[in-house]
Amino acid sequence: MAHSLVNPDGLHDPVPFGYSHTATVPAGTELVLISGQYGSGPDGAVVSADFAQQVEQTFHNIGVALAAHGLDLGHVVQLRTYVVNHDVSRLGPIAGAVKEGWGTNPPTQTLIGVASLATPDVLFEVEAVAARP
Repeated sequence: MAHSLVNPDGLHDPVPFGYSHTATVPAGTELVLISGQYGSGPDGAVVSADFAQQVEQTFHNIGVALAAHGLDLGHVVQLRTYVVNHDVSRLGPIAGAVKEGWGTNPPTQTLIGVASLATPDVLFEVEAVAARP
């Protein structure tokens, strides 16, 4: 891992919610930027209308994009998450997918509720920043 994650005393424990408060990246580390990925198959079509399945496929797609650079989810420093018509019920599938991918060391993450994304069937999208040692 080319970065370190810190959850300072005095702030709540964010790990159960699927993120960390801060991350540092050493000087000279190469950053890999992953554009917004969504729950699509290789043909670009959304794999399901189900939110949880879109979340699962989205994180799979981030893994595929990282692998193209010889990286994996452990190299991710930051996520920017976009959720259509966000409400609290959507947090469970997101936190579950993050826990599955990162365990107790999730990257920093900002969740943004939006009215819509690129097409009406896309309910979830994630951008990622990864650090290559």
